[in-house]
Amino acid sequence: MFARIALSVMALSIVPLVNARLAWADDAQKAAAASQKDGKYLDADGNPTFKIQPDGTVDWYTFSGYRRYHSDCHVCHGPDGVGSSYAPALADSLKSMDYGTFISTVAEGRKNVSGGQESVMPAFGDNKNVYCYIDDLYVYLRARAVGDLPRGRPAKHEDKPQAAKDYENQCMGG
Repeated sequence: MFARIALSVMALSIVPLVNARLAWADDAQKAAAASQKDGKYLDADGNPTFKIQPDGTVDWYTFSGYRRYHSDCHVCHGPDGVGSSYAPALADSLKSMDYGTFISTVAEGRKNVSGGQESVMPAFGDNKNVYCYIDDLYVYLRARAVGDLPRGRPAKHEDKPQAAKDYENQCMGG
């Protein structure tokens, strides 16, 4: 009896977390570019997003995100965000992970222990090669998550905007 009550209490404490996570789901409509500033696209809620032209040309930040992802993230999370035996598929994770949660997870890391198995995402908040390009990583993975960007290196991309050059120089300390 006590075990059944304990399990019920545990289940009830998990339900709000699951419901909160399921309450936010990304899709192509939510991810649609609603505005643009200095070459960076934003969705209707003001979150960074991608822009892919009908001919397949991607915005600079999506292309940069592809490059940064394959420089720092693919070792654990697999090529193109498809996951590996070591870490989850980020192209799937971003379907239900909002921008703030993504930023927090990358900056602070995450530790999960379940079923006797432990998985650890290290914190990258002090790694300028990751954190200076966090929006780029987000828009690339978002494009992969909603299915608008196929696997592989984007064949064409917009030129790097001056704002991206200025931010990179400032963030990297150059």
